[in-house]
Amino acid sequence: MSRPSFANMSNIAVIESQYMRWRENPESVDSDWQVFFQGFELRGLLTPYAIESNQLQTAVVRLIFAYRDLGHFLAHLDPLTLPPTTHPLLELSQFGLTEADLDREVDCSAVAGMGQAKLRELVSILRQIYCGTIGYEFMHIQDINVRAWLRERIEPRRSQPNLPRRQRIRVLHDLHHSEKFEHFLHTRYVGQKRFSLEGAETLIPVLDAIVEKSPDLGAQELVVGMAHRGRLNVLANIMHKPYHEIFAEFEDNPHEGSFSGDGDVKYHLGFSSNVVTTSGKTVHLSLTPNPSHLEAVNPVVEGRVRAKQRRFNDLERKRGVPVLVHGDAAFAGQGMVAETLNLSQLSGYRTGGTIHVIVNNQIGFTTTPNDARSTTYCTDVAKMIQAPIFHVNAEDPDAAVFIAELALEFRQTFGRDVVIDMYCYRKYGHNEGDEPMFTQPVMYRKIKGRPSIASLYSEQIIREAVFTEEEVSDLNDAYEQKLTEVREEVRKAKLPKKGMASYMDNWSGLQHRYHNTPVATGVAEPTLGRIIDQLTRVPEGFSIEPKMATMLEGRRASFYETKQIDWALGELLAFGSLILEGTHVRLSGQDCRRGTFSQRHSVLYHNQSGERYVPFNHFDPPAPTTFSVYDSLLSENAVLGFEFGYSMDSPNSLVIWEAQFGDFANGAQTIIDQFIVCSSSKWQRSSGLVMMLPHGYEGQGPEHSSARLERFLQSCAEDNIQVAYCTTAAQHFHILRRQMKRNFRIPLILMTPKSLLRSPLAASPVSEFVGGQFHEVIGDTTVDPAQVRRVVLCTGKIYHDLADARFPKPATGANPAASKTSNPPHPDVALIRIEQLYPFPEEALQTELNRYKNAVELVWVQEESQNMGAWSFVEPRLRAMGHDAQYIGRDASASPATGSPKIHKAEQDEIIRSTFESPAPVIVRADSAGLNRQPVADQPMDKSRR
Repeated sequence: MSRPSFANMSNIAVIESQYMRWRENPESVDSDWQVFFQGFELRGLLTPYAIESNQLQTAVVRLIFAYRDLGHFLAHLDPLTLPPTTHPLLELSQFGLTEADLDREVDCSAVAGMGQAKLRELVSILRQIYCGTIGYEFMHIQDINVRAWLRERIEPRRSQPNLPRRQRIRVLHDLHHSEKFEHFLHTRYVGQKRFSLEGAETLIPVLDAIVEKSPDLGAQELVVGMAHRGRLNVLANIMHKPYHEIFAEFEDNPHEGSFSGDGDVKYHLGFSSNVVTTSGKTVHLSLTPNPSHLEAVNPVVEGRVRAKQRRFNDLERKRGVPVLVHGDAAFAGQGMVAETLNLSQLSGYRTGGTIHVIVNNQIGFTTTPNDARSTTYCTDVAKMIQAPIFHVNAEDPDAAVFIAELALEFRQTFGRDVVIDMYCYRKYGHNEGDEPMFTQPVMYRKIKGRPSIASLYSEQIIREAVFTEEEVSDLNDAYEQKLTEVREEVRKAKLPKKGMASYMDNWSGLQHRYHNTPVATGVAEPTLGRIIDQLTRVPEGFSIEPKMATMLEGRRASFYETKQIDWALGELLAFGSLILEGTHVRLSGQDCRRGTFSQRHSVLYHNQSGERYVPFNHFDPPAPTTFSVYDSLLSENAVLGFEFGYSMDSPNSLVIWEAQFGDFANGAQTIIDQFIVCSSSKWQRSSGLVMMLPHGYEGQGPEHSSARLERFLQSCAEDNIQVAYCTTAAQHFHILRRQMKRNFRIPLILMTPKSLLRSPLAASPVSEFVGGQFHEVIGDTTVDPAQVRRVVLCTGKIYHDLADARFPKPATGANPAASKTSNPPHPDVALIRIEQLYPFPEEALQTELNRYKNAVELVWVQEESQNMGAWSFVEPRLRAMGHDAQYIGRDASASPATGSPKIHKAEQDEIIRSTFESPAPVIVRADSAGLNRQPVADQPMDKSRR
C-alpha cells in the first residue's frame, strides 16, 4: 500500500468489520463494498491480466465511494464565487489511477443507471451528480437502507431537477413575488426594518414546494418556526397573510379593540391559515411567533407538533410536520440547535422528523464564517443525529425545489430530520439601515453588481422558451399594481392591525382573562381509594424491588389507616383524579418518573427485565385518557421550550415541566423570558404550562437552594402568570386540579419542596382532599386574634420551620399534628401563609389581617436573602394596602445561600428565634466572626425603600 488509498492500514479495522459482515450476508453492506470484496476474493483465482483489471475495478469502486462521500467539496454552492475545480482527495492519483486510465472500459454498474463505460464518462457523470449546484452529505448515515434510498433518488436523475413546465412557472411567480414584495416595502416604507429576503428569495419556492407536495405524502399540517430574516415575505407569500394586514402594521394604525396587550414588532408575529394546493388539497400552515432570540422557537415548534399529533391520533407522525428555517450563523452557533436535534428520536419528544431549511447568507450580523464556527459547514452539528444534508446554490431555484421535495419525501419515509443548506447572500446589512461595506467590502462589492435571482431565472425561462419576456413583464406589473392598490386602501381606510387569531378550535370555550373565582377541586373518597389501589397494585408476575414493595404498602396505609397523605402521594392523587376525569397529564423533566428525591415513583420497573409499568395507564375499567411521563434529556432550555409549545396546542392537557432542582431553571431563562411570561401580551397566545421548581434552604449550598423566586415575581404583571409556594400536600393537590378546572389557562410557577416531600409537617388529612379548594391565603387557627401583637407573613417552607418551633416536640410515636391543638408558647404571634404570591391575593389577605385588631407589628419572614425571595415583591404591595411591614431574614447577598451547613443552621435558628422573641425585626448576616443581628432600620436597602 505504497500509494494513497482508501484501503490502508489507518482504516483496516473498518475494512475488516465490513468484510466480516459481507461474508455473513452480502446484502448487509453497501453495493460499493459488495463489489470491492467480490474483487478481493476473486483476485487469487485470476490471471495477471485479470488481476490488473480487478485492481482497476477496485479503484473504480473506491472512486465512486469517494465522490459520494466528498463530491460536495467540488460542488458550486456559493453564488458569489466560481466553482472549485479540484480537491486533493478526488484526484485520480488518490485511487492509483492516471490520465491514461480514463479511456479504459470499466464496470460502472455501482452507479444507478450505468453499465460498462469508459472511466472518463464515469468521472464526468459522478461530477455531474455530486459536484453540480447540489452538494450531498449522506455517507455519514450508518443505515445502509437509508443511503441506498437516497442514491436511488439522486443518481438516476444526474442531479437534473427536470421540473415540469407548470412547476417552473410557479417557481418564477414565487421568485418575482418575493423580490417585488421586498422592493415594494423598501421603496414605500423607507427606513423601516423588515430584515429582507433579497439575495435569498429562493426560500419562497423552497417552502412553496414543501407545502404543495405535503398533502400528496400524507401531511396535512405544517408548523413553521423561523427568526426575522425573510419572515414578512414568508407571511405574505407562503402563509398568505393578507397584504392589508401587513401594510397596516407598517402604517402602525391603532384601532380600538383591534389588538390587546403590548404586541410585538411585525417581524416577530405569527400567523395561521389554510392553503389550498394546485391539486385542490388543503394544508393548514402555522407560523409560530418568535422573538429575536434566533433559535429559541425550535423546541416550541416541536412541542406544538407533538401536541397536534396526539390530538389527531397521528401515531405514524406523518400528518403534522415541523419546518424550521435557520440562519447559518445561528445554526452553527446556538446551543439550542443541538439540544433540539437531540430531541428528535427520544420517545417523549419525537415528532417524526423536522425539515430544516438554512438561509445561508454566509455571514452573521457582521461576522464571517471563519470567525463564527470551527466546522467546515454550518450544518455539521446535524451529523450527530445522522441527518442527510443537502447543500444547494440558491441561484439554481430548480435544484432547490427538487431538494425541497426530496427532503419532504425523506422525512415522510424515514421519520427523521433532514437539512437543506441553501447558499445565498444578504443584499443589505443585518437590517436595511446597516452599512455592510464597513466590515465586508469585498463580499458586498460582489453583491452590489449581482443581478437578482428572479432576473437570472427569468432569463433562463425566456431562453428555454418556457415563458416570454412580455409574460414576465406582465407578471411583475400585475403584482406591483395589486400591492399598490392594497396599500392605498389601507392608508385611506385606516384599517387596523390585527393580532393572531386565538381561542379557536381546541381553545374554544376558554377565555384569556384571569379571575380568582373559586372552583370545586375536591374528589370523592371512593375515587381517591380507586387511585390508591391502582397506584399500589402490581400486576401478577411483575417482580419489583423489595424496598419498592414496602413503599407501596406505606402508601396504602397512609390512605386507609393513618389518613395522612404526604406531598408526593397528594400530587399523584391529583394526577390520577384528572386522568379519570378525562384530562391528559404530561410530565417531563430530568429523572421525573422516579423523582429527583425518590419521592414520586410514577413508573414501576421489573427488577429482572427492567420492563416499565405505568399504573395510571392500566385502570380497570380503563381511564378515558393517559398519563405521559418522561425522563428528559439533560437539557432545560429545549425541554421547557418543548413543553411550552405542547401546552400552546393542548389546553386540555395538564402539561408540567419539573426541574431537577429549582435553580436549574436558569438554563431555560430564554424560554421563560421570551415565551412563558409574555406570550399572552406579545402574541395573544396562552399556555397552561406548570413549572415545578424544588426550592428551599436546607444547608445544601447555593446551587441547590433557590429556584430564584424573585425572578418570576419580577416578571409578574397584567395577570400573565401565577406564582405559588404551597405549604401542604392538599394545597398542592388542589392547585394542580384548579389549573385544569378553571375556564382560562395561564402558566403556573410552583415552588415545590425537597425535605418536606415525605415530612409529616406538610402532610394533609384525607378529608382535605375530599372537600375544600385551594386557599390563596391561610390564616392562623392556633391563636386568639385578640391576643396577637405581632402578625408574621410568610410563604412556603419557612412556615413549617416557624410552626414547628412554636410547639413542643411530640412524644415518640405521637401524631405531630396532635400537639398543635394546645395553645402555642407564643400566643401573641400569628403566622399567616401567602400560598399564592401572584396574582397577589390582596382581598383575601386583607380579610385575614382584619382579624388582628390589637396587632402592632407586621413582619415578613423569609429564608432567602433580602434581595431575593418574595420580600421586594410583597413589601410595596403591603404598603399600597396601608401596611408598613418589617423584614426578618438573611442579609442581601450575591450568592443565594452559604455553602456551610453550620452557618446555614445558625442563620436559620436566628431567623426563627427573632420571629418570636426579638423586640425588633432583624437582618441576619453571616461573616468571618460568626453571626451579626442588625435592626432593619440600619440597613441602607430599607432606608431607600422607605
